Amino acid sequence: MLIGGPRQLDLVPPSGAERVAWPSPLLAALPGLIDEHAGRDVCVLASGDPMFFGIGSTLARLLGPGRLRVLPHLSSLSLACARLGWPAEQVEVVSLVGRPLAVLNAPVQPGRRLIVLSADGATPSRVAGLLTARGYGASKLIVLSDLGAPTEARQDGTAAAWPHTTSAALNVVAVECAAGPDTRALPLVPGLPDDAFEHDGQLTKREVRAVSLSRLAPLPGETLWDVGAGAGSIAIEWMRSHPSCTAVAVEGRAERAERIRRNADALGVPGLRVVEGAAPAALDGLPRPDAVFVGGGVTAPGVVEACWAALRPGGRLVANAVTLESEAVVGQWYGRLGGDLVRLAVQRASPVGGFTGWRAMMPVTVWSVTKSPQGDAS
Repeated sequence: MLIGGPRQLDLVPPSGAERVAWPSPLLAALPGLIDEHAGRDVCVLASGDPMFFGIGSTLARLLGPGRLRVLPHLSSLSLACARLGWPAEQVEVVSLVGRPLAVLNAPVQPGRRLIVLSADGATPSRVAGLLTARGYGASKLIVLSDLGAPTEARQDGTAAAWPHTTSAALNVVAVECAAGPDTRALPLVPGLPDDAFEHDGQLTKREVRAVSLSRLAPLPGETLWDVGAGAGSIAIEWMRSHPSCTAVAVEGRAERAERIRRNADALGVPGLRVVEGAAPAALDGLPRPDAVFVGGGVTAPGVVEACWAALRPGGRLVANAVTLESEAVVGQWYGRLGGDLVRLAVQRASPVGGFTGWRAMMPVTVWSVTKSPQGDAS
Protein backbone atom coordinates (compact mmCIF):
# COMPACT_ATOMS: atom_id res chain seq x y z
CA MET A 1 0.00 0.00 0.00
CA LEU A 2 1.23 3.51 -0.87
CA ILE A 3 0.34 6.52 1.30
CA GLY A 4 1.19 10.08 0.32
CA GLY A 5 -0.04 13.38 -1.00
CA PRO A 6 -1.76 13.41 -4.40
CA ARG A 7 1.28 15.06 -5.99
CA GLN A 8 3.59 12.35 -4.67
CA LEU A 9 1.24 9.50 -5.61
CA ASP A 10 1.00 10.82 -9.17
CA LEU A 11 4.79 10.55 -9.53
CA VAL A 12 4.76 6.77 -8.96
CA PRO A 13 4.26 4.60 -12.09
CA PRO A 14 1.13 2.41 -12.19
CA SER A 15 1.30 -0.77 -10.13
CA GLY A 16 -0.93 -3.17 -8.24
CA ALA A 17 -0.43 -1.36 -4.95
CA GLU A 18 -3.40 0.27 -3.27
CA ARG A 19 -3.01 4.07 -3.08
CA VAL A 20 -4.28 6.15 -0.19
CA ALA A 21 -4.07 9.95 -0.03
CA TRP A 22 -3.38 11.58 3.32
CA PRO A 23 -6.58 12.45 5.20
CA SER A 24 -7.27 15.96 6.43
CA PRO A 25 -6.69 16.98 9.14
CA LEU A 26 -3.71 14.67 9.06
CA LEU A 27 -2.58 14.43 12.69
CA ALA A 28 -6.03 13.66 14.08
CA ALA A 29 -6.71 10.93 11.50
CA LEU A 30 -3.26 9.34 11.43
CA PRO A 31 -3.61 6.89 14.37
CA GLY A 32 -6.86 5.51 12.93
CA LEU A 33 -5.34 5.15 9.47
CA ILE A 34 -2.40 3.22 10.89
CA ASP A 35 -4.67 0.92 12.89
CA GLU A 36 -6.90 0.31 9.86
CA HIS A 37 -4.01 -1.07 7.83
CA ALA A 38 -2.11 -2.85 10.61
CA GLY A 39 -0.17 -5.87 9.39
CA ARG A 40 0.13 -4.67 5.80
CA ASP A 41 3.28 -3.61 3.96
CA VAL A 42 2.96 0.17 3.83
CA CYS A 43 5.17 2.59 1.92
CA VAL A 44 4.83 6.24 2.91
CA LEU A 45 5.91 8.74 0.26
CA ALA A 46 7.61 11.94 1.37
CA SER A 47 9.58 14.73 -0.26
CA GLY A 48 13.28 14.97 0.57
CA ASP A 49 14.29 13.87 4.05
CA PRO A 50 11.21 12.62 5.97
CA MET A 51 12.99 13.32 9.26
CA PHE A 52 13.55 17.02 8.45
CA PHE A 53 10.28 18.76 9.43
CA GLY A 54 8.58 15.78 7.76
CA ILE A 55 6.13 12.93 8.20
CA GLY A 56 8.90 10.58 9.34
CA SER A 57 9.24 12.39 12.66
CA THR A 58 5.49 12.08 13.28
CA LEU A 59 5.43 8.37 12.44
CA ALA A 60 8.46 7.71 14.65
CA ARG A 61 6.67 9.42 17.53
CA LEU A 62 3.46 7.40 16.98
CA LEU A 63 4.92 4.00 16.13
CA GLY A 64 8.42 4.05 17.57
CA PRO A 65 11.52 4.16 15.38
CA GLY A 66 11.85 0.36 15.43
CA ARG A 67 8.80 -0.03 13.17
CA LEU A 68 10.13 2.30 10.49
CA ARG A 69 12.68 2.00 7.73
CA VAL A 70 13.51 5.52 6.58
CA LEU A 71 15.12 6.11 3.19
CA PRO A 72 16.08 9.80 3.20
CA HIS A 73 16.78 11.87 0.14
CA LEU A 74 18.20 15.40 -0.10
CA SER A 75 16.26 17.79 2.12
CA SER A 76 15.06 21.20 1.01
CA LEU A 77 17.75 22.67 3.27
CA SER A 78 20.50 20.66 1.55
CA LEU A 79 19.26 21.60 -1.91
CA ALA A 80 18.81 25.28 -1.03
CA CYS A 81 22.27 25.59 0.52
CA ALA A 82 23.77 23.81 -2.49
CA ARG A 83 22.15 26.30 -4.86
CA LEU A 84 23.21 29.30 -2.76
CA GLY A 85 26.66 28.18 -1.65
CA TRP A 86 25.68 28.67 2.00
CA PRO A 87 27.24 26.46 4.73
CA ALA A 88 24.26 24.54 6.12
CA GLU A 89 25.62 24.62 9.69
CA GLN A 90 25.52 28.43 9.64
CA VAL A 91 21.89 28.66 8.55
CA GLU A 92 18.86 28.79 10.84
CA VAL A 93 15.76 26.97 9.61
CA VAL A 94 12.29 28.32 10.41
CA SER A 95 9.15 26.46 9.38
CA LEU A 96 5.97 28.41 8.64
CA VAL A 97 4.05 25.27 7.73
CA GLY A 98 1.12 25.30 10.13
CA ARG A 99 2.78 28.03 12.21
CA PRO A 100 2.08 31.77 12.49
CA LEU A 101 4.28 34.26 10.68
CA ALA A 102 5.25 35.77 14.06
CA VAL A 103 7.69 32.90 14.75
CA LEU A 104 10.08 34.78 12.44
CA ASN A 105 10.35 37.73 14.83
CA ALA A 106 12.88 36.03 17.12
CA PRO A 107 15.42 34.62 14.59
CA VAL A 108 15.48 37.77 12.44
CA GLN A 109 18.74 39.34 13.59
CA PRO A 110 21.36 41.48 11.77
CA GLY A 111 23.61 39.44 9.50
CA ARG A 112 21.79 36.14 10.03
CA ARG A 113 20.97 33.75 7.20
CA LEU A 114 17.62 32.00 7.39
CA ILE A 115 15.92 29.29 5.36
CA VAL A 116 12.17 29.67 5.72
CA LEU A 117 9.99 26.67 4.85
CA SER A 118 6.93 28.19 3.21
CA ALA A 119 3.32 27.24 3.80
CA ASP A 120 2.22 28.26 0.29
CA GLY A 121 2.93 30.53 -2.66
CA ALA A 122 1.94 33.64 -0.71
CA THR A 123 4.45 33.06 2.09
CA PRO A 124 7.41 34.88 0.45
CA SER A 125 5.39 38.10 0.17
CA ARG A 126 4.31 37.79 3.80
CA VAL A 127 7.92 37.25 4.87
CA ALA A 128 8.96 40.34 2.90
CA GLY A 129 6.23 42.36 4.62
CA LEU A 130 7.30 41.27 8.10
CA LEU A 131 10.96 42.05 7.41
CA THR A 132 10.10 45.50 6.08
CA ALA A 133 7.89 46.30 9.08
CA ARG A 134 10.69 45.22 11.44
CA GLY A 135 13.23 47.54 9.80
CA TYR A 136 14.91 44.82 7.74
CA GLY A 137 13.69 46.04 4.36
CA ALA A 138 17.20 45.86 2.89
CA SER A 139 17.31 42.09 3.48
CA LYS A 140 17.94 39.99 0.39
CA LEU A 141 15.31 37.37 -0.40
CA ILE A 142 15.77 34.40 -2.72
CA VAL A 143 12.79 32.13 -3.32
CA LEU A 144 13.67 28.65 -4.55
CA SER A 145 10.67 26.75 -5.92
CA ASP A 146 10.21 23.06 -6.82
CA LEU A 147 13.77 22.22 -5.75
CA GLY A 148 15.13 19.19 -7.60
CA ALA A 149 12.27 19.06 -10.09
CA PRO A 150 12.34 20.00 -13.81
CA THR A 151 10.19 23.04 -12.91
CA GLU A 152 12.73 24.40 -10.40
CA ALA A 153 12.73 28.21 -10.41
CA ARG A 154 14.30 31.12 -8.57
CA GLN A 155 13.07 34.61 -7.65
CA ASP A 156 15.31 37.37 -6.26
CA GLY A 157 14.71 40.72 -4.64
CA THR A 158 14.82 42.70 -1.42
CA ALA A 159 12.14 42.68 1.26
CA ALA A 160 11.19 46.34 0.85
CA ALA A 161 10.97 46.09 -2.94
CA TRP A 162 9.79 42.49 -3.31
CA PRO A 163 8.43 42.39 -6.87
CA HIS A 164 6.76 38.96 -6.90
CA THR A 165 3.16 38.72 -5.70
CA THR A 166 3.10 34.91 -5.78
CA SER A 167 5.48 32.00 -6.07
CA ALA A 168 5.07 28.31 -6.78
CA ALA A 169 3.31 26.60 -3.87
CA LEU A 170 6.31 24.40 -3.04
CA ASN A 171 9.07 26.85 -2.11
CA VAL A 172 11.63 27.87 0.47
CA VAL A 173 12.70 31.45 1.18
CA ALA A 174 16.36 32.20 1.75
CA VAL A 175 16.87 35.41 3.75
CA GLU A 176 20.03 37.40 4.34
CA CYS A 177 18.96 39.68 7.18
CA ALA A 178 20.11 43.28 6.76
CA ALA A 179 19.06 45.78 9.44
CA GLY A 180 18.43 49.43 8.67
CA PRO A 181 20.49 52.11 10.44
CA ASP A 182 17.72 52.77 12.98
CA THR A 183 16.61 49.18 13.45
CA ARG A 184 16.56 47.99 17.03
CA ALA A 185 18.00 44.51 17.44
CA LEU A 186 16.87 42.57 20.51
CA PRO A 187 19.22 39.92 21.93
CA LEU A 188 18.15 36.45 23.00
CA VAL A 189 19.79 36.65 26.43
CA PRO A 190 17.59 37.56 29.44
CA GLY A 191 17.00 41.19 30.29
CA LEU A 192 15.34 42.85 27.32
CA PRO A 193 14.67 46.59 27.70
CA ASP A 194 11.44 47.30 29.52
CA ASP A 195 10.05 49.20 26.53
CA ALA A 196 10.36 46.07 24.38
CA PHE A 197 7.13 45.03 26.10
CA GLU A 198 3.72 46.62 25.95
CA HIS A 199 2.64 46.96 29.58
CA ASP A 200 0.55 48.92 32.07
CA GLY A 201 3.28 49.07 34.70
CA GLN A 202 2.75 45.46 35.80
CA LEU A 203 6.12 44.29 34.50
CA THR A 204 9.10 42.51 36.03
CA LYS A 205 11.74 45.17 35.42
CA ARG A 206 14.79 44.48 33.32
CA GLU A 207 17.42 43.97 36.03
CA VAL A 208 15.14 41.90 38.25
CA ARG A 209 13.95 39.92 35.23
CA ALA A 210 17.50 38.98 34.28
CA VAL A 211 18.23 37.75 37.82
CA SER A 212 14.90 35.88 38.04
CA LEU A 213 15.51 34.09 34.73
CA SER A 214 19.02 33.14 35.81
CA ARG A 215 17.45 31.43 38.84
CA LEU A 216 14.79 29.75 36.68
CA ALA A 217 17.67 28.42 34.53
CA PRO A 218 15.81 27.47 31.31
CA LEU A 219 17.06 24.35 29.56
CA PRO A 220 16.05 23.18 26.06
CA GLY A 221 12.71 21.43 25.98
CA GLU A 222 11.56 22.54 29.43
CA THR A 223 8.19 24.03 30.42
CA LEU A 224 7.59 27.11 32.60
CA TRP A 225 4.56 28.35 34.46
CA ASP A 226 4.51 32.17 34.73
CA VAL A 227 1.90 32.76 37.43
CA GLY A 228 0.52 36.28 37.70
CA ALA A 229 2.21 37.00 34.38
CA GLY A 230 1.40 40.73 34.01
CA ALA A 231 2.96 41.60 30.65
CA GLY A 232 4.30 38.05 30.16
CA SER A 233 7.94 39.15 30.13
CA ILE A 234 9.30 36.17 32.09
CA ALA A 235 7.46 33.57 29.99
CA ILE A 236 8.43 35.31 26.75
CA GLU A 237 12.12 35.54 27.60
CA TRP A 238 12.06 31.92 28.81
CA MET A 239 10.78 30.82 25.38
CA ARG A 240 13.24 33.05 23.52
CA SER A 241 16.12 31.25 25.25
CA HIS A 242 15.64 28.17 23.03
CA PRO A 243 13.07 27.27 20.34
CA SER A 244 12.09 24.07 22.17
CA CYS A 245 11.23 25.83 25.46
CA THR A 246 7.51 26.15 26.19
CA ALA A 247 5.61 28.25 28.71
CA VAL A 248 2.17 28.93 30.13
CA ALA A 249 1.33 32.47 31.23
CA VAL A 250 -1.44 32.60 33.84
CA GLU A 251 -3.09 35.99 34.19
CA GLY A 252 -6.35 36.91 35.88
CA ARG A 253 -7.13 40.14 34.00
CA ALA A 254 -8.41 39.78 30.45
CA GLU A 255 -6.82 42.98 29.13
CA ARG A 256 -3.43 41.91 30.43
CA ALA A 257 -3.85 38.43 28.96
CA GLU A 258 -4.50 39.98 25.55
CA ARG A 259 -1.47 42.21 26.00
CA ILE A 260 0.65 39.11 26.72
CA ARG A 261 -0.47 37.61 23.42
CA ARG A 262 0.56 40.75 21.54
CA ASN A 263 3.95 40.80 23.27
CA ALA A 264 4.49 37.13 22.47
CA ASP A 265 3.78 37.71 18.78
CA ALA A 266 5.98 40.80 18.58
CA LEU A 267 8.91 39.03 20.24
CA GLY A 268 8.70 35.86 18.19
CA VAL A 269 7.10 33.32 20.54
CA PRO A 270 3.46 33.11 19.40
CA GLY A 271 3.29 29.59 20.80
CA LEU A 272 3.12 30.96 24.35
CA ARG A 273 -0.03 29.58 25.96
CA VAL A 274 -2.03 32.21 27.82
CA VAL A 275 -4.52 31.07 30.47
CA GLU A 276 -7.00 33.64 31.77
CA GLY A 277 -7.92 33.03 35.37
CA ALA A 278 -6.82 33.33 38.97
CA ALA A 279 -4.36 30.92 40.53
CA PRO A 280 -4.49 28.38 42.03
CA ALA A 281 -7.73 27.30 40.32
CA ALA A 282 -6.39 28.27 36.88
CA LEU A 283 -3.45 25.88 37.30
CA ASP A 284 -5.59 22.75 37.16
CA GLY A 285 -4.92 20.62 34.10
CA LEU A 286 -1.82 22.49 32.92
CA PRO A 287 1.21 20.51 31.72
CA ARG A 288 3.54 19.74 34.59
CA PRO A 289 6.25 22.42 34.82
CA ASP A 290 10.02 22.15 35.04
CA ALA A 291 10.12 25.66 36.50
CA VAL A 292 7.59 28.05 38.04
CA PHE A 293 7.77 31.80 38.41
CA VAL A 294 5.35 33.52 40.77
CA GLY A 295 5.47 37.20 39.94
CA GLY A 296 2.02 38.13 41.16
CA GLY A 297 -0.38 36.55 43.63
CA VAL A 298 2.21 35.11 45.99
CA THR A 299 -0.03 36.12 48.90
CA ALA A 300 -3.11 34.39 47.45
CA PRO A 301 -3.99 31.31 49.52
CA GLY A 302 -2.80 28.06 48.00
CA VAL A 303 -0.75 29.50 45.12
CA VAL A 304 2.74 28.57 46.32
CA GLU A 305 1.47 25.21 47.63
CA ALA A 306 -0.06 24.33 44.24
CA CYS A 307 3.04 25.43 42.31
CA TRP A 308 5.39 23.46 44.55
CA ALA A 309 3.21 20.33 44.37
CA ALA A 310 3.05 20.48 40.55
CA LEU A 311 6.76 21.12 40.04
CA ARG A 312 8.74 18.21 38.63
CA PRO A 313 11.60 16.73 40.68
CA GLY A 314 14.70 18.78 39.94
CA GLY A 315 12.54 21.76 39.01
CA ARG A 316 13.04 25.36 40.11
CA LEU A 317 10.56 27.70 41.77
CA VAL A 318 11.21 31.45 41.87
CA ALA A 319 8.94 33.95 43.62
CA ASN A 320 9.38 37.72 43.67
CA ALA A 321 8.10 39.90 46.49
CA VAL A 322 7.79 43.70 46.59
CA THR A 323 5.33 44.39 49.43
CA LEU A 324 5.79 43.68 53.13
CA GLU A 325 2.93 41.20 52.95
CA SER A 326 4.44 39.24 50.05
CA GLU A 327 7.87 39.35 51.71
CA ALA A 328 6.34 37.79 54.80
CA VAL A 329 4.92 34.92 52.76
CA VAL A 330 8.19 34.39 50.92
CA GLY A 331 10.08 34.46 54.25
CA GLN A 332 7.81 31.76 55.67
CA TRP A 333 8.38 29.52 52.65
CA TYR A 334 12.12 30.15 52.79
CA GLY A 335 12.07 29.02 56.41
CA ARG A 336 10.14 25.90 55.44
CA LEU A 337 11.90 24.84 52.23
CA GLY A 338 15.18 26.77 52.27
CA GLY A 339 16.68 27.73 48.95
CA ASP A 340 18.19 31.11 48.14
CA LEU A 341 16.88 34.50 49.26
CA VAL A 342 18.22 37.66 47.61
CA ARG A 343 17.12 41.27 47.94
CA LEU A 344 17.76 43.44 44.90
CA ALA A 345 18.00 47.21 45.12
CA VAL A 346 18.49 48.96 41.78
CA GLN A 347 19.22 52.64 41.28
CA ARG A 348 19.12 54.44 37.96
CA ALA A 349 20.76 57.71 37.03
CA SER A 350 18.35 60.55 36.25
CA PRO A 351 18.45 64.36 35.99
CA VAL A 352 18.43 66.38 39.22
CA GLY A 353 18.16 69.96 38.05
CA GLY A 354 21.24 70.53 35.95
CA PHE A 355 23.01 67.56 37.47
CA THR A 356 22.60 63.78 37.60
CA GLY A 357 21.58 61.77 40.64
CA TRP A 358 20.44 58.31 41.59
CA ARG A 359 16.76 57.34 41.85
CA ALA A 360 16.04 54.09 43.63
CA MET A 361 13.55 51.54 42.36
CA MET A 362 11.48 49.60 44.88
CA PRO A 363 13.58 46.74 46.27
CA VAL A 364 12.56 43.24 45.22
CA THR A 365 13.09 40.07 47.22
CA VAL A 366 13.79 37.02 45.05
CA TRP A 367 13.29 33.58 46.57
CA SER A 368 14.46 30.57 44.58
CA VAL A 369 14.40 26.92 45.53
CA THR A 370 15.10 23.65 43.69
CA LYS A 371 13.09 20.48 44.16
CA SER A 372 15.28 17.48 44.75
CA PRO A 373 14.93 14.27 42.69
CA GLN A 374 13.10 12.84 45.72
CA GLY A 375 10.52 15.65 45.56
CA ASP A 376 11.60 17.74 48.51
CA ALA A 377 13.69 20.94 48.69
CA SER A 378 17.40 20.95 48.00
